[in-house]
Amino acid sequence: MNFLNPYTSWSDGKVSFTRSQASRFAKQVADDFNPIHDVEAKRFCVPGDLLFAVLIKHLGLYPQMNFTFSGMVGDGVGIHFDESTPGEIILLDDRGKEYIRASYSGTPNDEDEVTEQVIRNYVRFSGHNFPHVLEPLMAAHNVMINIDRPLVIYESMSLNLEHADISNTQIEHMGAEMEVLGKRGNVSLTFRFLADGNVVGTGEKKMVLSGLREYDASVMNEMIEKYDQRKRDQIDL
Repeated sequence: MNFLNPYTSWSDGKVSFTRSQASRFAKQVADDFNPIHDVEAKRFCVPGDLLFAVLIKHLGLYPQMNFTFSGMVGDGVGIHFDESTPGEIILLDDRGKEYIRASYSGTPNDEDEVTEQVIRNYVRFSGHNFPHVLEPLMAAHNVMINIDRPLVIYESMSLNLEHADISNTQIEHMGAEMEVLGKRGNVSLTFRFLADGNVVGTGEKKMVLSGLREYDASVMNEMIEKYDQRKRDQIDL
């Protein structure tokens, strides 16, 4: 059984996501409690990591993979795969709006155990970006996101593995950098893949932080406390 079945809806070759499905994936699989993924959120969007997961389950794991995120998927939007170009796949809707594009090369591994393990490990790493990684990074640059309208955009992610014949995988955070351009922050997170305890590759995730303002420790601490409280309140949903 595809472990993503509870978080996806398929019809006529298209995949869509209800608010409940996307929200449960964020909380139960990615450990991500960003309010934009709440069922009742006015600006609700499907987690980018869920789109990544769907692509990995569809394609398998390739040694070299690059994902570019270009649009936020709303609830109930049917998206399909465009695989007309060799080595590339695009997720888009019936109007032709593109949401994610991936390129890939090398010899793939489509074993269920491998793809599920990689997905679970990566999305949990990705879901912990706030506050664990982003808050110290913002403090170091004396900037912070808008607590009333936080906007962190998932821009891209890349994988570079020696091979895809891996097992017992883990992901380790390696470092983070941010470039501040006015009210915009370009963030790059690097990580490495371990298989059976050995380093087998690296990866990079890029995000954009919008609406930056001067860092205020008391305000940021309040935001983190609210985030942690949301997690405690919703952990059993």
